[in-house]
Amino acid sequence: MAVEQLLILIKPDGVKKSLTGNILTKLSEARMVIIGAKVVKVSRELAEKHYFQLKDKPFFNELADYIQGKIYGEPWDRVLAFVYQGEDAIARMRKIAGATNPEDADPVSIRGAYGRITTKGVYENVVHCSSDSKEAEREIKLWFKPEEIVNKIYPTKRAVVSQREEEVWSERQ
Repeated sequence: MAVEQLLILIKPDGVKKSLTGNILTKLSEARMVIIGAKVVKVSRELAEKHYFQLKDKPFFNELADYIQGKIYGEPWDRVLAFVYQGEDAIARMRKIAGATNPEDADPVSIRGAYGRITTKGVYENVVHCSSDSKEAEREIKLWFKPEEIVNKIYPTKRAVVSQREEEVWSERQ
């Protein structure tokens, strides 16, 4: 078995339902290592890039709104993003997460236990797990900067980034 990494998101419905602890406990059964973690307020741009392969689907806008937490509002408009690493990580974590459709998911999986399909047809499946190693790399690079991950998992390079405005801490007035 090869050591793999994958992106796992606790989606806004998981945050709203206070399932973060339950989900992390369930994920810990796989004995993987968390090598990156953060809270993210998802921009429309990030949502569209994350779900780019579904952009032609009729439910794309609802899906983008869902991952942004727009249907829940403050303070539930965020996700918890994690990079997990371990042997055969993708298959093992996807089994714990369960099928994408909560109705098809094993009842003891995360999605089977906590997911639902809304009356509007939105899959509130509380977590996202990378589907394969290629998607995992694309998603991890989309959601995390190299310095936000404690292990070096992909090649990096040093680059001078100029003319970029950033929000920084200021002194209290």
